[in-house]
Amino acid sequence: MPPPFLFDLSQIDLKAKPLFGKEAIGKVNPQRFEMQQLDGILWYDKEKFLILGYKDVAEDEFWARGHIPGRPLMPAVIMIEAAAQMSSFFTKQIYEVKGFIGFAGVDSAKFRSIVEPGQRLYLLGHIVKFKRRKRTTHVQTSVQGVVDGAMVFEAVLSGMQV
Repeated sequence: MPPPFLFDLSQIDLKAKPLFGKEAIGKVNPQRFEMQQLDGILWYDKEKFLILGYKDVAEDEFWARGHIPGRPLMPAVIMIEAAAQMSSFFTKQIYEVKGFIGFAGVDSAKFRSIVEPGQRLYLLGHIVKFKRRKRTTHVQTSVQGVVDGAMVFEAVLSGMQV
């Protein structure tokens, strides 16, 4: 049985216009073209270190033709990448950390279901550790992926300013 969601999605308007869309995300995150895996940020709570983003999984994703022919399934590593981009965006945009936040690790990853083209993958994040030092910042974010109200993955991601 999956754990509870990091926060109550029923309290958030999931059909609202994003607070930050792809263009705004692109001004903060350096990923481009096939590697831009975060489409929008719908909500965040700065004081509670919570954020909700999403990825609209399209039919023409770069991986769709070959993973798996006849039944495309979003690779787990791409789900993690989307969540890492959300965590990086949150750290840089909301907490005003300068520079690049690089992916430093993944712990406790569990994949519970599939994600297919045509679905929206909601990304729930909660920063559980945030350490600012003179030369670097370290961030640890608990993340969950949700499709159609069901958890499809969970993990704890680490990032650091490089």
